[in-house]
Amino acid sequence: MTSTLSSKTLLTFEDYLAYDDGTDTRYELVDGEIVAMPPESPENLKLARFLMVQFLQYLPLDRVAYNTEVEVMGRRARCRIPDLLVHSEESLLAIQDQPRATLTRDMPPPALVVEVVSPGEANRSRDYRHKRTEYAARGIAEYWIVDPETCQVTICEWVDGQYEDTVFQGDEALQSTVVPQIALTVDQLFADS
Repeated sequence: MTSTLSSKTLLTFEDYLAYDDGTDTRYELVDGEIVAMPPESPENLKLARFLMVQFLQYLPLDRVAYNTEVEVMGRRARCRIPDLLVHSEESLLAIQDQPRATLTRDMPPPALVVEVVSPGEANRSRDYRHKRTEYAARGIAEYWIVDPETCQVTICEWVDGQYEDTVFQGDEALQSTVVPQIALTVDQLFADS
């Protein structure tokens, strides 16, 4: 589906998967509307890569992914592209033979997603509020919000059907149920990345 969309065109999830405007622009789907994702800042990319290297010390290579789309719940069709993702055994099996790195709603959720907050109030609201709700509704065991502006990491852990948040700062070691072996403080994350 190569096309140009008007600002009023609402897509289904299937339309989104078929959409191709002939550019390398990455898009998310938000309530049926295609939203261009701006290029990441060098700092945000560095933080995501640093976390990937940390995760790979404890997890197999195929369990850690980036540029993987996750269909989430919303009023209309929604699809997010987290900065980093850790597959559950089940989500990895479900996606292995697929032509595209997309976890649809009928597939098991990933175990963990990471979003690095981009500058701007709209981005903060999107990562702290909207994506938090969407990832919770998807049943993702952990959602990490890495915030370069405040130098903190919020780990939202799935407990009894909802997220419980723990905020880590300074010399506090990150605590994960998905990657329990990780030995990393917030200071190390922001200093070493």
